[in-house]
Amino acid sequence: MTATIEDRIKSDITANRVMLYMKGTALFPQCGFSARVVQILSHMNVPFQTANVLEDAELRDGIKQFSSWPTIPQLYVDGEFVGGCDIITEMFQSGELEGLFAEKGVSAAG
Repeated sequence: MTATIEDRIKSDITANRVMLYMKGTALFPQCGFSARVVQILSHMNVPFQTANVLEDAELRDGIKQFSSWPTIPQLYVDGEFVGGCDIITEMFQSGELEGLFAEKGVSAAG
């Protein structure tokens, strides 16, 4: 991973309290897993930013190295890696994701 990509990722996750690295965009997800995480965050009405890894192969490889996590999507909250689709789905269903947002002071948009 180049320093440039690592710097970009660090900047993204520092500047955005909830950052999702995904395939596609929030309005047009390019895979079902990315779509599911967008749906969960949208349902929770949490403001979030996205980065489309399909537009940048270096970013797609770099985010996997950065987190030591092999799949995309990847969700970060306050600069910390939370997980991929399965983990986010489980956390949402158990109420743990709502608790995490509350603990971090991330409130619903509105």
